[in-house]
Amino acid sequence: MSLPTAKKIEEMIYVVRGERVLLDSDLAELYEVTTGNLNKAAARNTSRFPNDFMFELSQSEFEKIKADSGKHGGRRSLPKVFTESGIAMLSGVLNSDRAIKVNVSIMRTFVKLRRALLSDESVADRISKIEKGSDKLFRIVFERLDNIEGNIPSHSSKRKKIGLRDSKK
Repeated sequence: MSLPTAKKIEEMIYVVRGERVLLDSDLAELYEVTTGNLNKAAARNTSRFPNDFMFELSQSEFEKIKADSGKHGGRRSLPKVFTESGIAMLSGVLNSDRAIKVNVSIMRTFVKLRRALLSDESVADRISKIEKGSDKLFRIVFERLDNIEGNIPSHSSKRKKIGLRDSKK
């Protein structure tokens, strides 16, 4: 089987508890191992997978992922998810050529997403600066219009009005 594309990997990444993660079943598919074997390898090496590297989803988190992805589950237990750091650790635990190549692809995808996120933040900063500049400009324009309006001579109310007479009077 060929290596996964960045697009395929991106579709497997979810945000849970503020972390970008991949499901154990998705990783197993990428590594071409069973989900059970992937989880057994992680369980044999618990010191490599602290809670910020791998954690089990709650039922509500799993339901949300199923709803978002269209996946139906078919599991006996709640899935485990791996953060970017946990995925890096998996390459050492799953010591195969496939695991190393897939990990390189996954890490590149995470880097690409991080760059895109940073780019979005810089665009937001630029838009904010433009908005501040346009606010100042509009304030100046309206102040000048108010000054011009104040200098326009007004007519007295006693002045004779020009226009057509109402013939009904």
